[in-house]
Amino acid sequence: MKGVNDSRFLRACRREPVDCTPVWFMRQAGRYMEEYRRVRERYSLLEICRTPELAARVTLQPIRRLDLDAAIIFADILLPLQSMGIDFDFSKGEGPVIHNTLRTPNDIRNLEVPHPEEGPVSVFEAIRLVRRELDSKIPLIGFAGAPFTVASYLIEGGYSRRFVNTKMIMYYHPESWHDLMKKLTTMTIQYLQGQVKAGAQAVQLFDSWIGCLCPADYTSFVLPYSKSIFERLRPLGIPTIHFGTGTAALLELMRRAGSDIVGVDWRIGLKEAWRRLGGKVGIQGNLDPVAMLGPRDKLKEKVEQVLEQAEGKVGHIFNLGHGILPETPVENVEAVIEWVKQKSKRTHSVKSRAAKAVSAVGARRKKR
Repeated sequence: MKGVNDSRFLRACRREPVDCTPVWFMRQAGRYMEEYRRVRERYSLLEICRTPELAARVTLQPIRRLDLDAAIIFADILLPLQSMGIDFDFSKGEGPVIHNTLRTPNDIRNLEVPHPEEGPVSVFEAIRLVRRELDSKIPLIGFAGAPFTVASYLIEGGYSRRFVNTKMIMYYHPESWHDLMKKLTTMTIQYLQGQVKAGAQAVQLFDSWIGCLCPADYTSFVLPYSKSIFERLRPLGIPTIHFGTGTAALLELMRRAGSDIVGVDWRIGLKEAWRRLGGKVGIQGNLDPVAMLGPRDKLKEKVEQVLEQAEGKVGHIFNLGHGILPETPVENVEAVIEWVKQKSKRTHSVKSRAAKAVSAVGARRKKR
């Protein structure tokens, strides 16, 4: 009997052959599902994240309904910040709001790195609960926000379009910037190590906002810290995924950071992205989440385009270029999963038959 280590998802992370392309979705547990909306009628987002039983329940909702190849723990990238003395909540329709932003070098200097045991233990307990429920059938992904993206929330106080305050610190107070990044890197390493210890079988680093940087700034102000995280995780022996949006100009640099898989969004073709990343890294993506809202026939075309660009290569994990949108019909999500598995299975079969045919021709030539 095959164990979870031989699952499609983990095999793809190791760039090993699979019977069909594995598929999971960022924000696969969320408001597009009726089951989740019922939970949110009674509890806030933070209450769910901070209550292991609720976080585990929500994590498992899409796994019980959809034919997914991986679960991802339900949490938020800001959760570890509470142990650093950061006060935040979620404003309806506006996302996270930081109440004590870091706008000066002195603010950054006073930010404390928590002891490993002071992290968000509710997340670790939720991971343990989910692993028991999954019973080694489907792998569980842990995750964290990357230092740059978390730093931008801390400095801006929430989502930003231009990241003016973040770049002002980065450009004009570089010592304070590097101090902040070192602190966040230490916290992130501890947090992800704790998730792996609790049972996460792969981890994804979300650097959602690095697309606002040029390559030179990414190299100087971000890359060393992302690289440090993946270096510290490597001895744990679990696959790592590095995800960002708007990263077409940064792909080669992201590869240097050292993850096993690089996630890309829809702003670059999968074939071109993979060519630039080279042959020693897998790739995750990259359907536009908006495509999931459209008519079924057009959606199927979009799915097939992604799979055609992947060309059946080992190491492809089907996902969106960002999270599932709340208004997405769950029936469309079900359809995409079915299409991915049907189409990629046929692709693998065709490649297999072609390989056998070439082998047979070679054998006949040798006989002659």
